[in-house]
Amino acid sequence: MVRSELELAKTEAKAEVAKAGKGAGMLGGAAVAGYFTLLFLSLFVMYLLGEGMDLQWAALIVFVVWAIIAAVLAVLGRSRLKTVDPSLERTQKTLKEDVQWAKNQK
Repeated sequence: MVRSELELAKTEAKAEVAKAGKGAGMLGGAAVAGYFTLLFLSLFVMYLLGEGMDLQWAALIVFVVWAIIAAVLAVLGRSRLKTVDPSLERTQKTLKEDVQWAKNQK
């Protein structure tokens, strides 16, 4: 009976992993498409600005805007990562409680 349950769990896990893989692939494709969208939007803005000034200055302006966005995102992401606590305190607490409960059952 336990073996059949394990086989069922393996089968279900494989199906879920396959679904997750397809979803991750689609997200990867969306990321690439988003990258190209931003690239061509940046080029459009650069050429639009180039109508009123030298194209080199327009490219520099677009570059500076993206550099500022990258810097702000880097600072925010770094500060957010510093708040991550990988110790999993609640899980450790419940596992200790489970061990204590199992000891009391004997």
